[in-house]
Amino acid sequence: MRTGVIQESYGELISLFRNPTQTYWTWALAIISLAAPLVLTGHVTSLVNGMMIAAVGVIGLNLLTGTTGLISFGHAGFLAVGGYTAAILSADYGMPLWLCLPAGGLMAAAFGLLVGIPSLRLKGLYLAITTLAFTIIITHIILSAESITHGSAGISTPRPAIFGLELATDKSFYYLILAILTLAVLGSANIKRSRIGRAFLAIREQDIAARAMGIPVARYKLYAFVVSSFYAGVAGALMAYHIRFVNVDSFSLILSIEAVSMIIVGGLGSTAGAVIGVVFVLGLAEVLNYVINLTGGSLGSLSALELKGFIYGLTIVLFLRFEPDGLMGIYREYKNRWINWPFRY
Repeated sequence: MRTGVIQESYGELISLFRNPTQTYWTWALAIISLAAPLVLTGHVTSLVNGMMIAAVGVIGLNLLTGTTGLISFGHAGFLAVGGYTAAILSADYGMPLWLCLPAGGLMAAAFGLLVGIPSLRLKGLYLAITTLAFTIIITHIILSAESITHGSAGISTPRPAIFGLELATDKSFYYLILAILTLAVLGSANIKRSRIGRAFLAIREQDIAARAMGIPVARYKLYAFVVSSFYAGVAGALMAYHIRFVNVDSFSLILSIEAVSMIIVGGLGSTAGAVIGVVFVLGLAEVLNYVINLTGGSLGSLSALELKGFIYGLTIVLFLRFEPDGLMGIYREYKNRWINWPFRY
């Protein structure tokens, strides 16, 4: 048995790694991630690329919903803004990838600011409905502005290339996505241990008390919307390059439901939990697709899409009922049992 990890200074309290064990595991994960494309098949690499792109967006949603406590179903709308911005700039104007990615994030952040301003006085279900309406509005705009977005026909994006080097295969694109995911994780971790992150947590716990302590709640809520939207916009731009084609069907409402289920399954407020939730939910979807293909494209009277929606809803309900802290909560519980053994606490 050991006493646990004790922080003896403020610097240790806000450090990125709380103990040497975390540092060792992080380096091991980095080495495995760098070596993974050398042993993975093309299909598995493409699947992992999709998971990492989803993780970038879900980390941003986790900052908004998990850390700040603002429920959002507008994730698909922000993905669409980022994806279409990158697709239009690259396909119609020939702009390079290194400009299209941040442009997609900035455009989504601007829309996040527009959504955040009228939502400042809304909470819970009312905020969720407002962000849901945003996704529907974005879909309508895409279909209506055919001269810009090509309407329902969609846009084919060119092969991704950076500084003249064409990323022609999934394995070469993997390292770019991995680098962006690493920056996303570091950005989220540093935000959460900064003054802004502590304000987010205070707002999540009780915004009235946060306001009484002098925290400008409206400003920090807008910060949360803008940062979350930027993450989603970058993820949407990467998604456009990954699938090489975007239309309104690529950003359906089911993406927002998937994203919410991922942060609930992984653990609200946890950056690592957001990534684990992505792996769990998308891995579950892949297993489900395999089972559906074995049964001829449907399972009883349910189609593949209906079954996916049912599974996501059931997953959310079960985790909220039996393990509200998600997979990271389960991990922390067993870790504490191991540390405190043979005592219960």
